[in-house]
Amino acid sequence: MNLIASPFESTEHAVIWLLILFSVATWALVLIKGLQFTRLKRQDRRFHAQFWAAPSLDSAAALAQNQPGAAARVARAGYAAIQVPHSAHAADLSQAINHQDRLERALRQQIVRERRSLESGLAILASIGSTSPFIGLFGTVWGIMSALKGISAAGSASLETVAGPIGAALVATGVGIAVAVPAVLVYNYYLRRLKLTVADLDDFAHDFYSLAQKHAFRVQLQAVPLRAGGSAAGRPVKEAS
Repeated sequence: MNLIASPFESTEHAVIWLLILFSVATWALVLIKGLQFTRLKRQDRRFHAQFWAAPSLDSAAALAQNQPGAAARVARAGYAAIQVPHSAHAADLSQAINHQDRLERALRQQIVRERRSLESGLAILASIGSTSPFIGLFGTVWGIMSALKGISAAGSASLETVAGPIGAALVATGVGIAVAVPAVLVYNYYLRRLKLTVADLDDFAHDFYSLAQKHAFRVQLQAVPLRAGGSAAGRPVKEAS
């Protein structure tokens, strides 16, 4: 009997440990994504305050180069698309492309990159939330099969004989639900924060586009040529008053 029941018991234990691993992964992602969104919100708020306090779009370029955050990276991509170089390379093929189209494409691509960064880990939460109850149910089924074999070997179907093994088998289902509920709640919460963050980036990109339109989609920067996502030796950052 022990030789028959052992595989069932080991399978049930493996399911429990797998669900515990899922729970640890869920709470680790809660902390990681929470820090990511909190830091990003603080960085973007600081950048917006300094950017809109700048006297002109040209003078705000140094702010975009020296500030972290998603909004600053979107601004860097926009500046890189519409800058007019000081050197003799102003007539090369890179400057022959319509600056309006370049700006639209650069802003859109940078927002997509920011969205991908914020989405990292959410698929794991969604998978844990959707599969944990079924994994727990799988453990319960195997546990019940083991319990029924034990009851059959004991030759008794009394309540005392049935209640203990069946109750122990149902633990896997309870653990699966306990793991799935936080994962689903956390996933929905961070998905909403993701949508709000992307909406804010879309609004900023629209405002940046409107400012660039007033400059005919060309900005003469008073610094070395900028690169999207990179850095340049520009003027000192002008702090917002």
